[in-house]
Amino acid sequence: MFDNLSDKLDKAFHVLKGRGQITEINVAETMKEIRRALLDADVNFKIAKEFTNRVKEKALGQDVLSSIKPGQLLTKIVRDELAELMGGEAAGVDLSGQPSVILMSGLQGSGKTTFSGKLARYLKTKKSKKPLLVACDVYRPAAIDQLHVVGDQIGVEVYSDRENNDPVTLAQAGVAKAKELGCNVVIIDTAGRLAVDETMMTEISSIHKAVQPNETLFVVDSMTGQDAVNTAKAFNDVLDFDGVILTKLDGDTRGGAAISIKSVVNKPIKFIGTGEKMEALDVFYPERMADRILGMGDVISLVERAQEQFDEEQARKIQKKIAKNRFGFDDFLSQIQQIKKMGNMKDLMGMIPGAGKALKNLDIDDDAFKHIEAMIHSMTPDERANPAKLNSSRKKRIAKGSGRSIQEVNQLLKQFEQMSKMMKMMQGGGGKRMMQMLSQMQ
Repeated sequence: MFDNLSDKLDKAFHVLKGRGQITEINVAETMKEIRRALLDADVNFKIAKEFTNRVKEKALGQDVLSSIKPGQLLTKIVRDELAELMGGEAAGVDLSGQPSVILMSGLQGSGKTTFSGKLARYLKTKKSKKPLLVACDVYRPAAIDQLHVVGDQIGVEVYSDRENNDPVTLAQAGVAKAKELGCNVVIIDTAGRLAVDETMMTEISSIHKAVQPNETLFVVDSMTGQDAVNTAKAFNDVLDFDGVILTKLDGDTRGGAAISIKSVVNKPIKFIGTGEKMEALDVFYPERMADRILGMGDVISLVERAQEQFDEEQARKIQKKIAKNRFGFDDFLSQIQQIKKMGNMKDLMGMIPGAGKALKNLDIDDDAFKHIEAMIHSMTPDERANPAKLNSSRKKRIAKGSGRSIQEVNQLLKQFEQMSKMMKMMQGGGGKRMMQMLSQMQ
């Protein structure tokens, strides 16, 4: 996420590193590099120039030149200004309606339908709401089918009517259905076009007028950069939406849309999509994102994701097994499954301060544990429960069955043994160390 921008900003700060004396010329040179980094990230020139002017003004106003650690002070100023540029603080959604109506808007292919499902899941699991998804894309039959598939996946009811080709009456019927079913949130998935056109804008405006939504959200693909910002402005001029949803942020190496969209439309980024899975949705925290862009990590988000996946009952069972020296590979596998639910490994490791730089040249795929899982699945149930039984002939069979080498099997056993000892010593506090050891296995 934002790898290119992070690298270029890091290089910009190198101008100040190792200098015995910081001068106005050095600061100006750093600002020039930061501006270039922002332009390369597809940030609007005017925004990039205003940003660096503000940073320079604050830097010189805070006596950076006479500071003991001017590089660090300047980094903090950039970080604070970056967070402010992206919105300052997190913005929530208005759920005060009975039911609350959320209208989704955006171009075709931006990820509206998928995100509607993600948002429904989020409101159901995190906010204890009972949502109803409403299919109002009458032009693309596959969109209705897709919404039903998504609804089944997350256990949320979907309202659709294939006989009705009027999106306005469909939306109104969806709100009425929600009241009938006792749903307290209605998420309306509307049609998109390949480009902004008058027909589309008239249609979404009519739906907006008919259902009077509590929230109108604009969904946009962050990887389209400046085009995303321009489209957001076009929609906002007509709809006056309440917030932005940035999808596919996990694949965005530049970050131009995330950085400049707030200052162009003056509406907050409310959520971000960070993957294809239904749980891959995060509330957008500008300060945390600024930290990540500058390589400072995002420990708070990492802890929150870990807490979401923490299974208290399972943890108690594992604790008892550790105390009785019966911790086996099935238990180890269950721990891996919990970590995998937190998101892809590269994204998770990027949340650890300093880890982003160390991992930037490594290719960590979404299934970073597959070779470990393959070796464990090649063991018999008895071997998984009793690792001490794994002699040389059994190891050979496991290596052959998993397509790995004997050395890799031995390495897994050694790491498993070290982890078992550590967890026994630490008892309740082994989770954090387990994360560290699992990351070393990559």
